[in-house]
Amino acid sequence: MAIRPHQNGAKGQRKLPHTTVQGFLNWGLPRSCNQFLWRQPGEFPVSAFLLGAGTGGLLAIGLFQLLVNPMNIYEDQKMVTLYSLVGLGVVGWGTSPHIRCASLLLIPKMLGKEGRLFVLGYALAAIYEGPVANLRHNLNEVIASLGCTVELQINNTRTAWRVSTAPLRAVFKDLLSSKESLKAETHNITNSFEELDAQVNSESGFSPKDAEGSETAPGGEAPFASAFRHHLSTQKMYELKTKLRCSYVVNKAMFSCRRWFDQKHGACMQRIWVPLLNHLLCLPMKFKFFCSIAKVMEVWCRGRIPVEGNFGQTYDSLNQSIHGLEGEFSATINLKEEKRAGVLGLNTSWRHVSSEVRDYVRRQEAQLEWTLGLLHVLLSCTFLLVLHACFSYMDSYNGDIRFDNIYISTYFCQIDERRKKLGKQTLLPLRKAEKKTVIFPWDPTIQAAEMRNVLRELMETLPVLLLLLVLCGLDWALYSIFDTIRHHSFVQYSFRSSHKLEVKVGGDSMLARLLRNTIGALNTSSEMVVDSNNMPCLPQPVPLSTRAYLKAALPSGLLVCLCLLQAFGYRLRRVITAFYFPKREKKRVLFLYNDLLRKRAAFTQLRRATILRRARQQRAPRRHLVDILHRCCPLLRPLLRRRCVVCQAPETPESYVCPTPNCEAVYCRSCWNDMRQRCPACTPREELSSSAYSDSNDDATYAE
Repeated sequence: MAIRPHQNGAKGQRKLPHTTVQGFLNWGLPRSCNQFLWRQPGEFPVSAFLLGAGTGGLLAIGLFQLLVNPMNIYEDQKMVTLYSLVGLGVVGWGTSPHIRCASLLLIPKMLGKEGRLFVLGYALAAIYEGPVANLRHNLNEVIASLGCTVELQINNTRTAWRVSTAPLRAVFKDLLSSKESLKAETHNITNSFEELDAQVNSESGFSPKDAEGSETAPGGEAPFASAFRHHLSTQKMYELKTKLRCSYVVNKAMFSCRRWFDQKHGACMQRIWVPLLNHLLCLPMKFKFFCSIAKVMEVWCRGRIPVEGNFGQTYDSLNQSIHGLEGEFSATINLKEEKRAGVLGLNTSWRHVSSEVRDYVRRQEAQLEWTLGLLHVLLSCTFLLVLHACFSYMDSYNGDIRFDNIYISTYFCQIDERRKKLGKQTLLPLRKAEKKTVIFPWDPTIQAAEMRNVLRELMETLPVLLLLLVLCGLDWALYSIFDTIRHHSFVQYSFRSSHKLEVKVGGDSMLARLLRNTIGALNTSSEMVVDSNNMPCLPQPVPLSTRAYLKAALPSGLLVCLCLLQAFGYRLRRVITAFYFPKREKKRVLFLYNDLLRKRAAFTQLRRATILRRARQQRAPRRHLVDILHRCCPLLRPLLRRRCVVCQAPETPESYVCPTPNCEAVYCRSCWNDMRQRCPACTPREELSSSAYSDSNDDATYAE
């Protein structure tokens, strides 16, 4: 069944081009150019080297401008990189067709998974530069606003405290300024009090022995009189001293009286010298008992002492006040500062809150710039993955004949047409089940072999799209909140304080002057008006412009477009490698044609396992929910219909249903004919061909 390349021995008959690219170039270029393009190895070596070296040098310069030049590195490093890239491009393109092929494979690879990885880096960088950067900017604005608000509140509180304590500080200041005058007044008061103090404390006019004698009770309490006298109050002590002075005066009068009688008796005795007569005549001078009449005055004096009842208490209070005035007049204000941990974990004073917040914002911006620079470097490095994927595809293309060998190319159609003319078995048109395993390069739609990979890549793109939507929505929501706060959080602070205290003390006495120097310091007045607002502290959120949104969404949109264009880009890989390796392409097409011929011969047996599995799934009872949806939702009926067990086409009125009991497998009309009108699901294996009874495990697969 295998076929071999057709050998056309007729001379003068020009061979048909085996690829569409070859046919297009033969039609559009002159013969000399075609001879150069389709030259054999070793032909036109100088021209091939010069043309390849020039092209490789230009491509290297473009690659440098695209990847290396945007990097933030030194200029000498950029120049070394440029010379290295140009040298590699010149040597590689001038000498090696493999490097030329790998370089051109960059175009379809940029439309594939590796290119999406490269674009994904730019998409993440665009998201970081757009919504994320704007989010950080607005959050930093809020942080700065909070710091400014805290500082404003502290300043307002400090101002209010200073205004409220200003009168008290003014009173202390006036008292301290009148310190010398207060000292002079207190000195005058002390001097004036010294006379009264000396009079109260004086012990003149009486004898301490008389005090002890006067305190001795008739019952014999004399031993305790001295001790008791030391515990008397000022009032009792002064009354006692006054009584003692009365007794002292009376006793002194009696003593003077007795001394006068003694003097007169002596003078009388000297005048009358006649004995006995002088004693008789001088006898009246012996009547000294008349001096005791003065005792009556003592009783009268003790009963009329001129001392008020509260004299002692008043004296004690005045004495304590006078001695207190002798102390130094001074005032001291002690302030205690207690440091606490500031906002944002900063152990700093409230005075530096705003500066600390600004420094924090600047550090965040510097970190953002550093991260963006690192992203640009990583993006440039991801290009190496794309280049590695190009060489890997080229090596697999030349090494594995099954690798990505699923394309119905022009040469494939030429082989089938030639076999048709010879009356041999042909493959075209392919069966429905066969079409799902191959790709028609000129079909403008995404085919079944490509759809699964495209859907998987679209699912991998969803997280990036969701991240973009969430960040953009969060940025817009936070901007709306902060803008609302800015427009509705304006606060006007107005602090007004005024007071007037006046105390008038009349008179010219010493006490009046003292009161004017002390209480008069309270005569103060002040008026203060403080107006401020929080306008400088309100957040200034910045909205993300339409251009910024587009700039952030464009790489993500390009990522989705690359997922859809991946199928068409991957078709281009085979075109490029077939251009550089035409002999290898012919072998691959011949192998694919022979492989499909083999599978066509054993089509029923190769598909039997899949048909059995799908038939069992169809025989299984449908769930109640599926039946409800089938009856109530006409739009969902095409999705809920049974499908062909071979090609999975939806059931139609022309479809064939196996009449065997407990089978009821559904076949479309073309697949039923391909099965030779025998149901593999219910036909015993022995009645089928002796070929393989399971799916082939060595089929050519779609290269990702």
